[in-house]
Amino acid sequence: MSKDTKTDMTEASSESKVEKPAENREDWGELMRTAFVALLLALVIRTFLFEPFNIPSGSMIPTLKVGDYLFVSKYSYGYSKHSFPMGLGGFEGRIMADTPQRGDVAVFKLPSNTSVDYIKRVIGLPGDEIQVLNGRLVINGEQIDREELGMAEYDSGYGYMSRVNEYIETLPEGVMHTIYEEDDYQALDNTLKFTVPEGHYFMMGDNRDNSRDSRVMEEVGFVPFENFVGRAEFIFFSTNGNARFYEIWKWPMTVRWNRLFTQIGPEH
Repeated sequence: MSKDTKTDMTEASSESKVEKPAENREDWGELMRTAFVALLLALVIRTFLFEPFNIPSGSMIPTLKVGDYLFVSKYSYGYSKHSFPMGLGGFEGRIMADTPQRGDVAVFKLPSNTSVDYIKRVIGLPGDEIQVLNGRLVINGEQIDREELGMAEYDSGYGYMSRVNEYIETLPEGVMHTIYEEDDYQALDNTLKFTVPEGHYFMMGDNRDNSRDSRVMEEVGFVPFENFVGRAEFIFFSTNGNARFYEIWKWPMTVRWNRLFTQIGPEH
């Protein structure tokens, strides 16, 4: 091999060694840009359109079960500081506001601790008088109709099945939804008369005897409109609790397939 040939090979080798790190930097730069755009897009969707939540308790059974994963529409009620991660909106009140309707299932920040998210049904609107008498819901002096469906069972989460009475309750505007009652003589089945202040809402769980809601004034009470995060729209995943979301190999036995993409609450 000639001296010139060796020199050419050495130069070519040197050139390739110089170019390779540059290519790597371009690849990493492109990857970082893609990750940033994806993160920004996810943040925009979560803040302004839809935010996912999962159900950890049985207070909204049978409408929502423990292990349900759902999307909440952030635009339904407009935006407040609670629409943003960690409440970083930096303003008071709501913008582009659209008021909740009776019968909506909504996520809100707990008034006594705004770091906690609750999900309940809108029962009382501003100015309403709400009371529970012998297990029956009374709105503005009128006892709300309920139709008995019989007995039902659900997993209490404590190793036994709870037997309850199942009813279809019809709210004043005609919204119908299912509620569970153990009986009409539990701790929250007889309350004082609550007058909902302006700019606030009265929220209740569908599992009436197993829900800490606006009937418990020191913990929940009247919920300010500003605290609303969004309206629950549909269930996109549901598991019976025997598999985590990422344990795909367990899905066939644990996913509640009949609950996937189930709409929540009334249409508007």
